[in-house]
Amino acid sequence: MTALHWKLVIDAADPHAQAAFWAAALAYHEEDHSPLITRLLDAGAAPAEATLTVRGRLAWRDLAAVRHPDDPFDPDTDTGLGHRILFQRVPEPKTVKNRLHLDLHPPKGTRDAEVARLTGLGAKVLREVAEQGGSWTVMEDPEGNEFCVQ
Repeated sequence: MTALHWKLVIDAADPHAQAAFWAAALAYHEEDHSPLITRLLDAGAAPAEATLTVRGRLAWRDLAAVRHPDDPFDPDTDTGLGHRILFQRVPEPKTVKNRLHLDLHPPKGTRDAEVARLTGLGAKVLREVAEQGGSWTVMEDPEGNEFCVQ
């Protein structure tokens, strides 16, 4: 069996703000879909109402994505073909603990500096954990999604 390609999809109130946060947090590339959107609008294949302008470029109103800067991507659409996170707008707010979360692994000895950097980007520290198997910091992104810094 061939391994499956995948992307992580995260529900969001503001997909563009979430994409900007996670692009900065992970040093990922925020995808620019404006050339694709322009082509689809010009062809009448997408309605203008499905778009908005974000930081001076056309974007999908309800979707934004980030990708690993070293992974392959489609140059015509800027869509990542490797490690990718897609943020999709949903109407309801987050109400319960995540069942899935990211663990970030900064270089050894730099966790405190990484937590401080992420806090500066808008994340919040929820708690410090120290167990027999290790220690980490539990944080939440600007929309309250939990993640850990090892």
